[in-house]
Amino acid sequence: MLFSSTTFLYYFLPAVLLVYYGLLRRHRGLRNGFLTLASLFFYAWGEPRFVLVMLLSICMNWLFGLGVDHGKARGRAGLGWMTAAVVFNLSVLFVFKYLTFTLHNLTFLLPDGFSIPEIALPIGISFFTFQALSYVLDVYRGRGEAQKNIVHVGLYISLFPQLIAGPIVRYQTVAHEIVHRQENAEDFFDGFARFTVGLIKKVLLSNSLSVFADYAFAHTGEITTAYAWLGAVCYTLQIFFDFSGYSDMAIGLGRMFGFHFLENFDYPYISRSVTEFWRRWHISLGTWFRDYVYFPMGGNRVSRGRHLLNLFTVWLLTGIWHGANWTFVAWGLMYFVLLAAEKFTGLDKRQTGFAGTALRRTYTLLFVMLGWVIFKSDSLGHTWQYFGAMVGGNGLGFADELFLRDLRTALIPLAAAVLFSMPVADFVKKRMHTQRPVLQMLYYAVLFALFVLSVASIESSSHNPFIYFNF
Repeated sequence: MLFSSTTFLYYFLPAVLLVYYGLLRRHRGLRNGFLTLASLFFYAWGEPRFVLVMLLSICMNWLFGLGVDHGKARGRAGLGWMTAAVVFNLSVLFVFKYLTFTLHNLTFLLPDGFSIPEIALPIGISFFTFQALSYVLDVYRGRGEAQKNIVHVGLYISLFPQLIAGPIVRYQTVAHEIVHRQENAEDFFDGFARFTVGLIKKVLLSNSLSVFADYAFAHTGEITTAYAWLGAVCYTLQIFFDFSGYSDMAIGLGRMFGFHFLENFDYPYISRSVTEFWRRWHISLGTWFRDYVYFPMGGNRVSRGRHLLNLFTVWLLTGIWHGANWTFVAWGLMYFVLLAAEKFTGLDKRQTGFAGTALRRTYTLLFVMLGWVIFKSDSLGHTWQYFGAMVGGNGLGFADELFLRDLRTALIPLAAAVLFSMPVADFVKKRMHTQRPVLQMLYYAVLFALFVLSVASIESSSHNPFIYFNF
């Protein structure tokens, strides 16, 4: 089920809110049970059979958490249970997401006539697997208590606001709120406003730009140099507003139910280095790898060679986490090279004047955009073909009538996307909230008008899922 669908907006969300705040307003335990069942229903809406994978994950990680807690209570570290949790969760992820890819790349080792299974990918499996792992790892590290009630573990892993495409909520962030959260009107209305902002990002900006990005990548050999750059720019902005829009909706919905998730984006396209970009983009994934992989391996407090190995491991895993395709491996390794170069030259910490800062921002955006070309491409061959189109390799000239026509059509969403990829909206909102109440009313009136426009657009448009649903 999509947040940006009439089914969710007209039926699911109102029904859940009615039961949660109406029928069950005095019963915390029943609220948690109902929210867990609603989340499982939300997940099962499109592919009912995959809810069994979710239920297996909940049950096993509940047992692993109890095992770790029992081991610690008896004076043992619980290392065996924690190791079992890591092996189990990564094995499930490997079977569903990487087994077919691995077998296709090892066909030379397989006997003749061996049939490689095509295994369907449960939606959002990378997100809920990492959340499940976070639960056991945080219990092991003493950063959250083991939940004796399996419903509470189920609520943490399956909570529908962030279930499909994040942010990856760490157990330590919400461990207390699972049982002791306090819902209030301020959080509810702030959460709904945040949800609305995310919906606007997805429907009015990301979906509008996707038309041009999808055309460019689907017709790579037929587009001019200018159209290739237009497609790359549109995808760069599309994926930001698509993913950050989902994160805004997830954070807003969580707040409506009393949960406070951490931010997942911080205007990454204003970064002055690739290192800074990854502190601002998909923050929950970056901090997950930092705290559970990079730091345990020694981080940067090791020899230079070991530091390089640590960086290589993290960025190889980051690429692989995104999908079973060599393009994601190449994308992750590209960032390993760039980040290693910045760290060992000090570029990410160097202070520069206005011109130097502008140059650094240009360099960062250029490599981020080239990275998105790799990310979007179906194969490495497609990537090179698209890079070729960007430098005129198609031999079709710099621009043509198709480019000029589509540029005119894309101009308004492009300009809006560029503007709101910078902290303009935050600046205006803060000014309004510190000035007269009439300006605050104006802000919410504009937000409501855009919400209505977004809903109208949903009703008249075709199915357009979130990009990160694939991961």
